[in-house]
Amino acid sequence: MHNAQPWKFVHRTGTGTIELHGDPLRAMPHEDPDHRALHLGCGAALFGLRVAAAYRGRRAEARLLPDPKDPWHLADVRFADATGEEGLASLHGALRDRHTSRFPFTEEPIPSEILDGLRAAALLEGCRLVVPGAWHTDTVMDLVHASELFEAADEAVRAEIAAWTRTGAAGEGPETEGIPAYAFGPRQYDVTSPVRDFGAPGRVSGRTSARFERTPQIALLGTVDDTPEEWLKAGQALHRVLLQATLDGLATSVMSQPLEWPELRSDARDPGSTMGFVHMVFRLGYGPGGRATPRRPVSEVLAFD
Repeated sequence: MHNAQPWKFVHRTGTGTIELHGDPLRAMPHEDPDHRALHLGCGAALFGLRVAAAYRGRRAEARLLPDPKDPWHLADVRFADATGEEGLASLHGALRDRHTSRFPFTEEPIPSEILDGLRAAALLEGCRLVVPGAWHTDTVMDLVHASELFEAADEAVRAEIAAWTRTGAAGEGPETEGIPAYAFGPRQYDVTSPVRDFGAPGRVSGRTSARFERTPQIALLGTVDDTPEEWLKAGQALHRVLLQATLDGLATSVMSQPLEWPELRSDARDPGSTMGFVHMVFRLGYGPGGRATPRRPVSEVLAFD
């Protein structure tokens, strides 16, 4: 969430194990009080490690939540021969190419075979990807609009978002984290697409406006249960879907805004679906791919012991 990068890897040189830990100092108590989004982000980072290992001929075998006494110890990873990991290795080229795009997409429909491939990618990680029909898409868009009103009325949430955006003003956080102004994208003339507007009025000058697609193509990622282990699985599925979409030539963005409010989140799911809990809304389509956002130095996210 907000490019906070809330993970830390520790390589235990004696055993060859790599531990993944969540960073509570990068939590967002107002938007993510249960740390669900933090787990999603760390799960996505874990999937990146799995892809990198497969590309180098190794299988990264992850044990989730290995220490019941330490909820911030999210996974232990050991390495073995990469037999059967060709599918993961093929995603490696998309690791550097995948960027969030908050720009308008075209109205060109996504072929069904590509959507089927994205569904399959989620299933490989034990999750479900649902492509909603017209009424369900309208419902999700209504929830997006409602969440914007909730956010506008909550000063603490607005302050938390501002703390993770970078406009070049004095006193902001490090440039290696957060959402930079160039990644905000244009403002929407009329809010027809689920794109969060990080550029609060008056914070960024000269920002343009544009018309976005009137019929957004979205997908919902979810799981049957709503536990920290399921959140980590969903984070891995999230990254897998995004990488596969990038290889398929799609531009992508993710939207958590309507899922940050408990009174809205339950309404995002299709009541006829076996998906119990929605974790992320994907926006998919054809358009500008967006620019890379900054990353923290390796020395801040990797330690050796």
